[in-house]
Amino acid sequence: MSDKPAASPAPEPSAETIDFGYRSVPLDEKKGMVRAVFDSVAPKYDLMNDLMSLGIHRVWKSIFLNALAPTKRRTLLDLAGGTGDITFGWLGMGGGPAILSDINPSMLSVGRDRAIGKGLASDITVLTADAERLPLPDRCVDTVTMAFGLRNCTDKDAVLAEARRVLKPGGRFACLEFSRVQVAALQPVYDAWSFQVLPRLGRMVAWDADSYRYLAESIRMFPDQDTLAGMMRAAGLSRVSVRNLSGGIAAIHTGWRL
Repeated sequence: MSDKPAASPAPEPSAETIDFGYRSVPLDEKKGMVRAVFDSVAPKYDLMNDLMSLGIHRVWKSIFLNALAPTKRRTLLDLAGGTGDITFGWLGMGGGPAILSDINPSMLSVGRDRAIGKGLASDITVLTADAERLPLPDRCVDTVTMAFGLRNCTDKDAVLAEARRVLKPGGRFACLEFSRVQVAALQPVYDAWSFQVLPRLGRMVAWDADSYRYLAESIRMFPDQDTLAGMMRAAGLSRVSVRNLSGGIAAIHTGWRL
């Protein structure tokens, strides 16, 4: 497994504000705050994903990977790849060489250790980078994925534009993300789980209720299915489609560089 250098320094500070969960924070501070959240949750991230979703995230990721239809001839850039679930799934299903990328070194450290344990290190390049400014050439990969990471990015439009830039013509971008519930009966249960149960789980298991409260809030602040589809089209992606999972609790958005 090889390492590449980190992306370029953060931009100059700005007086503008942006959401950090339900709070408004200075634009230039959000990345550091998100990084602190994932520094905190990294050691227990995979366990907490199982507890938070009752294991359903594994089903969603399986559906996501099946939709990608990996082959040996296609390369993958896994943005916000964290501890490596999508990268490992891609390789396990016969996909070609993969770049596991994340802005957070703590998450990538967990992913690197897991790759070594699975015997997959030789097929993976680890890249510490900001998805808004990727240190990669134009048209260099066949598939770009992002699973449960886009909502934590400061400039989502820049991430989508970068995803399109690095795709080869005929390549596909696929995003798996929490979305807007489409079944009204699910909403009260989902809200109670998100804002009452998750912070308590975070406190008991990871000794960190605040980070899991932020993660629940960030889901509610994320663009809904139609809005994100429109953002992808504005970034130049074509044939954009949306597939709801579990009544819209999560959704898969895909688009092509034609």
